[in-house]
Amino acid sequence: MDLAELTTKASSAVEPGGDFTKKVKFDFGDAGKLFIDGAAGKVDNSDSPADATIKVDWNDFQKISGGQMDPTMAFMQGKLKVEGDMSVAMQLQSLMKKFS
Repeated sequence: MDLAELTTKASSAVEPGGDFTKKVKFDFGDAGKLFIDGAAGKVDNSDSPADATIKVDWNDFQKISGGQMDPTMAFMQGKLKVEGDMSVAMQLQSLMKKFS
C-alpha cells in the first residue's frame, strides 16, 4: 500500500458525525502526510493543524497497521511519537482497523 491508497481507504472510513471527531495528522517524513478531520469527515495529505500529530516512519506504520508491530511497543521504542493530545491518538485504534 502507498500513501495514495491509504488516503483513499481513510476517506471511506471517516464520516462526518461518526465516532471520531478530532483532527489528527500522520507525519511519515519524506513519504508525506495524512490529515484526518473527523468532525468534517475529510481526509487529505495536507500539513494542516491537528489536535495530535503522530510521527512514524512509513515502513513502521505499515507494520503497525498490518499487525506485525504493536503500536504501544513502537511508541515505547521511540519509533512512533505523538505530539499534542495523547487521548486523540488513543482514539485512533478503532478508526485504524477500518482502513488497515
